[in-house]
Amino acid sequence: MYTVGYRVHGVLTLGVTLLALICAMASLPDNLNVPSPSVSVQVLNVNWFRKQPTGNDEVSLLLNISADFQSMLTWNTKAVFVFLAAEYETPQNALNQVSLWDDILPSKKNPKFWIQTINKYRFTDEVSNLLGKEFNLTFHWYVIPKTGKMFADKMVMTAYRLPVEYI
Repeated sequence: MYTVGYRVHGVLTLGVTLLALICAMASLPDNLNVPSPSVSVQVLNVNWFRKQPTGNDEVSLLLNISADFQSMLTWNTKAVFVFLAAEYETPQNALNQVSLWDDILPSKKNPKFWIQTINKYRFTDEVSNLLGKEFNLTFHWYVIPKTGKMFADKMVMTAYRLPVEYI
């Protein structure tokens, strides 16, 4: 009844139970934290807007991105993954999402940032759906904790319009 196997099993069960309890206690403050990040995205310029030889539209934008994630960072935060997406409607799809830029913010290093950049990924659409198209810029973020559940949210900036002719 009290063999070595039973004792090892009992010690391992107790260890795993205590580890799970410690992880739950460590992630509890994150659930009570109410973050209030601030994000601002501006389209400063349309660098070029052209029709590719394949018939697809392609756009290059000059973006001004600033954010403050100080309120989201706790001692349990490992990193924050952020990305900017353009969202628009076409006759074929109710929602099109194109990722324009992304970054990984290591915990507690640079919770506030400001960059001026062109879109990191190509903003393209099949056929000629982008001429004069109105689109929204959506800034997404995922808070990756050391332990506990991952938190995700987004902020939508509306009313951007592409030119009605190619540049």
